[in-house]
Amino acid sequence: MVEEATPKTAPDLREVLAAERTFLAWIRTGLALMGFGFVVARFGIFLREVQLAKLLPEAPTYDVSLWFGTGLITLGVIVHLLSAWKHIQLARQLDSGEPARSRPSTLALLIALLLALFGLAMAIYLISIRRPAVSHSGSVGVSMAPATFGCDNV
Repeated sequence: MVEEATPKTAPDLREVLAAERTFLAWIRTGLALMGFGFVVARFGIFLREVQLAKLLPEAPTYDVSLWFGTGLITLGVIVHLLSAWKHIQLARQLDSGEPARSRPSTLALLIALLLALFGLAMAIYLISIRRPAVSHSGSVGVSMAPATFGCDNV
């Protein structure tokens, strides 16, 4: 007996366009992460230059902002690579006529978890750089400003 080959049906245009929109949303997310990472990394250099312009003898280092910024840029690159890989898989799946499977996005969960960890690390860093500031009345308080912008030089 000869089996009839079932003709491949073209994927539903709505599914293809939804896959494209999702892919483009991931690209925007990756670009935003990379842009924010660049700003974070350069902000530490900006603060160091401000300290050097004030001719302070010991300009503090801002290596932490460089590492956070580099981490965010790397995360953006990973988002781009993984989203391209997932999009290719979904496009092949739709082209073969298979229905798209609905499952939680591990990429979205991973990115959310990593961003939460980055946020927690930055919060810990910001809390750790607080230092006591002496007010004009002589009482000691806690300055919320970074160590380089305290009001004790007024």
